[in-house]
Amino acid sequence: MNAIQIQRFGGPEVLELVDIPVPEPGPGEVLVEITYAGVNFTDIYRRSGVYANSPTYRTPLPYGLGIEGSGTVKKLGTGVDEYSIGERVVFTRSQATYAEYAVTPAHRLVRVPDLLGLDVAAAVISQGMAAHYLTHEYGLKAGDVCLVHAGAGGVGQLLIQLAKMRGARVIATVGTKDKERIARACGADEVILYREVNFREATRALTHDRGVDIVFDSVGKDTLHDSLYSLRRHGLCVLFGQSSGEVAGFNTLDLAEAGSVFLTRPHAQHYVATPEVYARRANDILRWIGEGRLKVAIHHVYPLAEAAAAHRALAGRSTHGKLLIGLQPETHASLRSGN
Repeated sequence: MNAIQIQRFGGPEVLELVDIPVPEPGPGEVLVEITYAGVNFTDIYRRSGVYANSPTYRTPLPYGLGIEGSGTVKKLGTGVDEYSIGERVVFTRSQATYAEYAVTPAHRLVRVPDLLGLDVAAAVISQGMAAHYLTHEYGLKAGDVCLVHAGAGGVGQLLIQLAKMRGARVIATVGTKDKERIARACGADEVILYREVNFREATRALTHDRGVDIVFDSVGKDTLHDSLYSLRRHGLCVLFGQSSGEVAGFNTLDLAEAGSVFLTRPHAQHYVATPEVYARRANDILRWIGEGRLKVAIHHVYPLAEAAAAHRALAGRSTHGKLLIGLQPETHASLRSGN
């Protein structure tokens, strides 16, 4: 089968299209023929070596990239009787989904509803579950004010929608007028164009100098300092990404000076640590899409051979939705959300 692997850490140029054997599912595992694989910043972190020493996200070389995919069940490992050959499924928190086939533990599979496209399912499974834990595990409640960076990005759009579902007031940051329209369409109450104004000053002004209750920061190096100073006293900054680069030389005194605020850096894996929690988050997200309460935007679908182009586009922060790798034509009639 065709797959993308890396033999060494580096830029997009290290992505190699290889011909390798189709993997065999072991006990408790399922072989899935991949229709769509999602492209995520975690793939970039693994490719570049940022996670090379992480005990949570190990990247032994050679390494098959991709953590999520959708497709059809092709083969069952021993002990798996809850799925049937040909079922449409989606999964995340696995490995090597930039490939025509991938193996995943059966407990990470979720059935895709009949009216939902496999493209939408692949686009939302990781980012939707991330937005779910971000908005449900840090005390965000009705009447709170939150700041969402990269509000027109894949996670950002979902975060805005889920924060609004919880009754929060949402301030989003974006880079362009086009992205402002996207963030507002998702429900953002106010949108800050960070290239035109300082988002810290604008946030303080929008909250009458109180600051926000929570900042959801996926940008990192370029934003963290001012994110902390955009918080109210004892507020919380959730740093869940680093699209602008790793944060270095962090001064812990800033936590005190900003108002005795709190900072956390979560791994998504820790918020889907049991099959029960994993299934609850995934099924909530798919149900909300089916009910029309949650919209998913797909920016572009790349062929497998152009995976490097997908990484460049994502790292360039010019996208306004999810990037996918398409591996098989989808023939099933589907509901596509946000396209």
